[in-house]
Amino acid sequence: MSGREVLSVAVIGGGFAGVGAAIRLKQRGIKDIAILERGTRPGGTWRDNTYPGAACDIPSRLYSYSFAPNPDWSHTYSGSEEILAYVDSMIDKFELGPYFRFEHNVADLTWHEDSSLWEITIDDREPVFARAVVMASGPLANVSLPKIRGIETYEGEKIHSARWNHDYDFAGKKVAVVGTGASGVQIVPELVRVADSVKVFQRTPGWVLPRTNLSTRRVTREMYRRLPFTQSLARKAWFWGHESVALGVVWKSPLTRVVEGVSKLHLRAQVPDPWMRRQLTPEFRAGCKRLLMTSQYYPALRKDNCTLVTWPIASISEKGIRTVEGIEHQFDAIVFATGFDVSKAGTPIPITGLGGRVLAEEWSAGAYAYKSVAVSGYPNMYFTFGPNSGPGHSSALVYMEAQIDYIVDAIATAVNQDFVLDVRADVQAQYNEELQRRLTKTTWNSGCSSWYLTEDGFNATMYPGFATQYVKQLETVVLPDYSVTAANTAGVGGDVLVGSN
Repeated sequence: MSGREVLSVAVIGGGFAGVGAAIRLKQRGIKDIAILERGTRPGGTWRDNTYPGAACDIPSRLYSYSFAPNPDWSHTYSGSEEILAYVDSMIDKFELGPYFRFEHNVADLTWHEDSSLWEITIDDREPVFARAVVMASGPLANVSLPKIRGIETYEGEKIHSARWNHDYDFAGKKVAVVGTGASGVQIVPELVRVADSVKVFQRTPGWVLPRTNLSTRRVTREMYRRLPFTQSLARKAWFWGHESVALGVVWKSPLTRVVEGVSKLHLRAQVPDPWMRRQLTPEFRAGCKRLLMTSQYYPALRKDNCTLVTWPIASISEKGIRTVEGIEHQFDAIVFATGFDVSKAGTPIPITGLGGRVLAEEWSAGAYAYKSVAVSGYPNMYFTFGPNSGPGHSSALVYMEAQIDYIVDAIATAVNQDFVLDVRADVQAQYNEELQRRLTKTTWNSGCSSWYLTEDGFNATMYPGFATQYVKQLETVVLPDYSVTAANTAGVGGDVLVGSN
């Protein structure tokens, strides 16, 4: 490995997780790091999702890091542009710019036991070596069009919600929207405003709750700026409010009926037609799938130029969409609001660990990890938003911040003391046995179908508990849970470049 670059830490992905990890690593004095980003700018999900109406359905005060508060949120719920600006502001404030390496698409990761280093293969570039790796690419990074028969024959404009074509003019066009999840319910109202006609193809309706998006008063923003503790108190209030929702959506309880009742009242208030209400009423329990937060979707469906189609799609033709009852709907454009390729089994890139073991093979029946962040046999490698870290009721950033602080503690221990940390297989197995036992009692594992589960029904996505429980388990790195060995730094070689940044 003589002459090769060796970093203390390689962070893969420049979205929220990668930026947060880099900030905390710098604050711990670990500065010979690189953020390997395949795109041309940071931002991750919020860089990619720029469709009309794109916004977060978690309040801004909670969808931000506690160690990087933003007193200037303009509304209760922020749009994608404002969230992306927040990411940029963190990069500027914590001077992360020099650590970014754009257009660095990581193609492969291999652990070298003789040098205690990870080799990171990058498309069309020299490989990089690192003592530790943070996989911060996230679960919402990869997209593809759905596997619908005939999709490649369609001659009109095909647009995925996460790859929006801003040059396409929807004015006067006949448009189809496939998908009625979190992205779909934000896109439809925007398209109804400009398109000649919009047909919404719904597979299953979701539970929809009203979203009141109030503007933040100037006096409130000024108070947050002058008295930061007041913003911290507001964040805690939102946190505990969302934490209480877990009782209604993570498990079946009397509060589940309350959530469903609020949703039904919202539906009745906005949709007077009984037949349409029936089409929009879910048959599954609230919490089984992601709750949808919107006050604009139902009114958009009632517009004269909007039609809800509940017949299943049979195929896509050259001119449009054919449904199972034999009707062909013709369109100028089809928008696919069909989500992401979430890796519930396998891995997005090849990862080879101790003894040549391959993580994709070990995860072929469903992903698993120790406390979502570490996997036995893959030393000094950590995941943000890894297996079973999905929140059903709270902010992903609450979970992510806890993961980052845990990961930085583990990496600091390894780097500062020349250790290799590999979580013990028995500890990992015991953790996951208990985790899956708890999942059997949750709404997600109650027999309903969702993207949270593999085809075999294995839940590799969600955490079966409160956010407070998840955060608490990551408060301390318990070294006895790991196999701790001395790093074989002698195997690195002679003229290695360490800490190029």
